[in-house]
This record gives sequence, structure tokens and C-alpha cells, in this order.
Amino acid sequence: MTEGLFSLKGKVAIITGGSRGIGKAIALAYAEAGADVVVSSRNKRPPELEKVAEQIQALGRKVLAIPAHVGKKEDVQNVVQKTIREFGRVDILLNNAGANPVLSSLVDLPEEAFEKILEINLKGALLMSQAVAKEMIKQGGGRIINMSSISGLRARDDQTGAYCISKAGLNMLTQVMAKELAPHHILVNAIAPGSIKTDFARINWTDPERRAYRVKEITLGRFGEPEEVVGIALFLASDASTFVTGEIIRVDGGQVI
Repeated sequence: MTEGLFSLKGKVAIITGGSRGIGKAIALAYAEAGADVVVSSRNKRPPELEKVAEQIQALGRKVLAIPAHVGKKEDVQNVVQKTIREFGRVDILLNNAGANPVLSSLVDLPEEAFEKILEINLKGALLMSQAVAKEMIKQGGGRIINMSSISGLRARDDQTGAYCISKAGLNMLTQVMAKELAPHHILVNAIAPGSIKTDFARINWTDPERRAYRVKEITLGRFGEPEEVVGIALFLASDASTFVTGEIIRVDGGQVI
């Protein structure tokens, strides 16, 4: 009964922000599970992205590596069009691209920094989801997975307020799209990691004061690793989650209990 429950054989997945950290870990896991993979990042000179593509090829899967800024509609359309042209379909979208370019109180937050955070974290997820959902509707279904954060579930006073706001918006985007797309057999869910040891969150585990504060919050007493987010991402992409939609699932070591 459980044989093949987590298999992605014959599936095609698009992963934004796929050059490192959580995105990279999930891209490799999807390939290991049998999916062909499209990885993108907004780095216009993408040696990291090409290395991920090489690792996916080494697993025997087909892969496309496409530099793209998810906040730019033309880049989004280019990713989806190339995916359809190469593979003929798209079954899974992981909106993993994220930005948090500044630490600032909301009172002192520069307008341009706020706009950049929303452009990547919220608008980018919407644009990608819109483009992919149109293809999924044609083919009769699919999965959209948004990479949120526990920062979208509660207010913080550590100068990451804009990031918190963007992820709270992403949570609501997840739930609204889950309702709208359910008649088309498209499941939409979000993963909310806690403190994960990635380059993106480097300041939280390299700055002694911030690290001590975070570890004190975490019930398991340590930062998570990118690979520890993979299981939930595979679950949501596979037949193991056919009756799950509109959920925001925490992977945080008990940080929000």
C-alpha cells in the first residue's frame, strides 16, 4: 500500500532559489525521488546553480538551470515557458526564493528595502504561482509549495519586521490559493522553517548574541540543517499528501510551542 507513496517518478518540479541552502537540498531530494528538475536563482552569473544542475544530472535526472528574478514577470514567464518546452508539463512548484537585505526596525526601515523584500518573498511567489497554476489547470492538477517561515507566524523584535510581514502575507497567499485552486486538483501548502543553518540566515548562527537567543528558544536546543526540511517538502510534493491543502507546516525544532 505504501510502495511508491513518496515517489516523484515522471514528475517535473520547478524550484526557485535552488542554488544553495534549503532549495538545493530539496532539488536534490526531488531528483533522488525520480523527478526531473528546473532550478533557478536570481544570480546572473550562476556557478552555484550550475553545480546543482550537475549534481542532479549525476543522479540520472534531466535538469534545466535558469537564472531568474522571480519579482520580474518576464523572468517568471521565461522559466515556465522553457520548462513546458523542455518537459511538456510542470507538476510541482517550490517557491523558495527569498530576500532579507536589511536588519532594521519598521520605524527606520528604508522604503526601497521594504519593496525589495515584498518583491521577492511575496510578489515573486504570486507571479510564479500564477504562471504555473495556468499550466497545472490545463493538465488537471499539481502542487504548489511556498517556503514561508515561523517569522510569518509571530511578531519578532529582532529587526526582521519586514521579513515577518512578507512571510505572513505568504501564508495568507497560500491559503487563498488553496481555496481557489482546489477545484482544479491543485494543492497549495507552505513550509515554515525555524532557525536553519543556511547562508541566508548566517547572521543568526554566526553572531554570538543572536545565536544564543535563538538556541534558547528552540526546544531541541540547536539549529536545524537544510536537509531536515527535505522530508516535509517531499511529503507535500508526493502522493503521501493527497488530502492536505492550505496548511502551513512548521519545521522548527519546537521553536514555536
